[in-house]
Amino acid sequence: MIHLDTNYLIQLLSEGEVVATRVERWLRNGEALATSAIAWSEFLCGPLGQKQIEAMFQLLEGRIAPFGESEARLAAELFNRTGRKRGTRVNCFVAAVALRAGAALATEGQGGFRRFAPFGLTFPA
Repeated sequence: MIHLDTNYLIQLLSEGEVVATRVERWLRNGEALATSAIAWSEFLCGPLGQKQIEAMFQLLEGRIAPFGESEARLAAELFNRTGRKRGTRVNCFVAAVALRAGAALATEGQGGFRRFAPFGLTFPA
C-alpha cells in the first residue's frame, strides 16, 4: 500500500510526468494506492472541478484512510518526539495515518517527512 500525499494528488492532475510515471509503475507492480483524510482534505481545497475530484477518487478506488483517535495519539507522539517544530503538525497527521495503515508515503516533500523514518515511516522506490 502506498499513500499519496497532497502534492502527489495535485501533480497527477496537473500532468506532472515524473509523478505520473512513478504511479503508473506502482500500479503495474500491483501496489494499491490510498491517501489520508488529511491529504484528501488539503487536496479538496482546490481549486478543482467535480470531474477532477471524481477522477482522483476513482484512481484511489475510494481508499481514504481516516484520522481517528489512534492516529491522533500517534501524531501527537510524533510531534513531541521530533522537536515540537512549528509548522510540522500536519505532516505529523499525514505520517501517523500512513504508519497506522502500514503504508509507504509518496511525497515530493520527503525532507519534511524524513524525521519520521526512525518511527517506521517508509517511502516507495
